[in-house]
Amino acid sequence: MVAVITARGRKKISKYKNVKTVVDGHKFDSKKEARRYQALKLLLQAGQITDLELQKRYELIPTQRKSDGTAVRVVTYYADFVYMRDGVQVVEDVKGVRTDVFVLKSALMLQVHGIEVQEV
Repeated sequence: MVAVITARGRKKISKYKNVKTVVDGHKFDSKKEARRYQALKLLLQAGQITDLELQKRYELIPTQRKSDGTAVRVVTYYADFVYMRDGVQVVEDVKGVRTDVFVLKSALMLQVHGIEVQEV
């Protein structure tokens, strides 16, 4: 297990054994995601992809109100990477572990936005 010392001096164990990593001032949730960023950066420099975006936000379900007026918060999906390749938008999510939440949100991305999320 990977342990991280929190601000209060306690050890926090990463659920999926990922190690947060910083590259070019960008904080990534895992080493795998940081490596993918570095690979995409090379493709960008080589002109094979364009318009690289990190952590692009997509709204899946807007804020709603219950019958008593309380708000039910918006449901969002943050794509790890979005870029253009050969005139086509590519949306990527780097996964070490495929979670039920990811499966649901990727299905909603297809339903709501017509975008198929590529799992890396």
